[in-house]
Amino acid sequence: MLVEFKKFLLRGNLIDLAVAVVIGIAFGAVIASAVEDLITPLIAAIGGKPDFSGLRFTINDSVFRYGEFINSLITFLIIAAAVFFLVIVPVNRLVARSRTEPPPDPTTRKCPECVSEIPVDATRCAFCTTTVAPAAGG
Repeated sequence: MLVEFKKFLLRGNLIDLAVAVVIGIAFGAVIASAVEDLITPLIAAIGGKPDFSGLRFTINDSVFRYGEFINSLITFLIIAAAVFFLVIVPVNRLVARSRTEPPPDPTTRKCPECVSEIPVDATRCAFCTTTVAPAAGG
């Protein structure tokens, strides 16, 4: 059982995941600091409040810190935007560029019954013997 546990711990995927989590936490801390120390005061200066974290109200001795929620929401949106523009968009472009799918063969089409490749001019499938309608334009 210990041998299996050691194999589990040393698998590449688990180590990659651990590294990603650590980097993600560090990235989140940097973004949270940027929001708290730069962006929130800038937005608050425009709105007239010195800091969102001080925004709160009380009902029956319960304190609702909606300013902290606003800070967290701004942090989330910035992290999501950064991940989208710095990770997702470049990876999608790289994957799209590296695709090497051949263009569709204009001399064949798929049989509607068995999905085999048949000639465009065929009126019967050679694989399942289904009668097929003439190809569009043919």
